[in-house]
Amino acid sequence: LDQTVLSQRVLVHTEKETIPGVIGSTPPHLLPEEKRKKPVEREDMFIDIGATSREEAESWGVRTGCPITWVGDLVELKNGFVCGKAFDDRVGCLVLAEVMKSVDPEVTVYGVASVMEEVGLRGARTSTFAVDPDMGIAVDVAAAGDYPGIDERKAPVKLGKGPAITIADGRRESLGGGLISHPLPRSLLIETAERNGIPYQLDVFEGGTTDATEIALAREGVPAAVLSVPTRYIHTPVEVLNLKDVENAVKLLKLTLERAHEKLAPRR
Repeated sequence: LDQTVLSQRVLVHTEKETIPGVIGSTPPHLLPEEKRKKPVEREDMFIDIGATSREEAESWGVRTGCPITWVGDLVELKNGFVCGKAFDDRVGCLVLAEVMKSVDPEVTVYGVASVMEEVGLRGARTSTFAVDPDMGIAVDVAAAGDYPGIDERKAPVKLGKGPAITIADGRRESLGGGLISHPLPRSLLIETAERNGIPYQLDVFEGGTTDATEIALAREGVPAAVLSVPTRYIHTPVEVLNLKDVENAVKLLKLTLERAHEKLAPRR
């Protein structure tokens, strides 16, 4: 993360205005020889907004705790690829919104755009408790590894090959703290994809998890699974995905929800 944020353009959001800035650090020309070849650490970075003093910055509304976002325009690449910031998890919100526009299920469907997934799955915990669902499907991104320098065995998911259905995820130590997807929603997703000729990939991810982990642990437990859009360079301002995968994720989730009544027992 440290090297990802270095030299990026950002926006500082104060209560008064939005202020552009850049993440700076000491250039190598001014560093001692022993530090020139070492990565720049986060504590050696700062945000330059053009202020000449602390007092001037504070007069503009800059305070500890002001949200800061990357500057990153959406860019169309070749072959249906697009690049932009925060696809993780804006693309999940897009898939969900498109599904909710057209889905015609025989069960009640809640579409939830949860908050603070990256800092502890917090929104998933409270929203799942409130909804009390019979089944949950998190819509997220899957870390693709189809680029130079990545061992395909560690990251087999590829762009353009369909959305990913998670088998399990979690920390690298025995997938702790993550999800082993429940057979009910997982099989429903797989069956629906195969019945309708929708390409899909199966994913086991070591190194992180999604809201589905918290969904699965809510109340007395909820059958949970994950449907993801393969994405390169996640947690950077230049994430890359393929629009065909987004379209297929929308199609698969919509058709899956329209079949959910086949698997879910009516509540008493």
